[in-house]
Amino acid sequence: MRVSVAAAGLPGRYAAALFDLAQSGKALDSTAKDLAALKSALAESADLRTLITSPGVSREQAGKAVAALAADFGLSDLTARFLGVLAENGRLAVLGDVIRQYDVMLATWKGSTTAQVTSAHKLTAAQKKALEAKLKARTGRTIAVDVTVDPSILGGLVVRIGSEQIDSSIKTRLARLGQQMKGQ
Repeated sequence: MRVSVAAAGLPGRYAAALFDLAQSGKALDSTAKDLAALKSALAESADLRTLITSPGVSREQAGKAVAALAADFGLSDLTARFLGVLAENGRLAVLGDVIRQYDVMLATWKGSTTAQVTSAHKLTAAQKKALEAKLKARTGRTIAVDVTVDPSILGGLVVRIGSEQIDSSIKTRLARLGQQMKGQ
């Protein structure tokens, strides 16, 4: 069964190619697990973010670095080869977007949806589960929550499901209040 999610831009094309390879190799979930480990590493390691975005790192150096990373993380052969292709093509900078789009494709294939959530702080497992339940009640579909931490929103959440966005952040509320006080 082929996923009917529109691949958005370059990251979407890479994600779609990886998804197709993982699907044909019956490795969708293991690839998702590998990508989750990479996503976590990207969030935690400034050195890794620098490696994948620095124009001063040659494609050959990046390829060697991601091969070592794949071995250290115990990533599957498919994921390791995929990282090698990204490095060889000078596209490691889109890795975060590729991971997000792969997650959306996998959720769609499984009959659920992914909500992109921005929070001022890391959500606990209980908070994440409660948010998933509320979103399921609202949409009638199973929702997987992909949380990004952005302290600049001060508090609250920004939730995006497809083209719908729910912004309950304190930053936005303060901006609205400021506009109301100016009479705009």
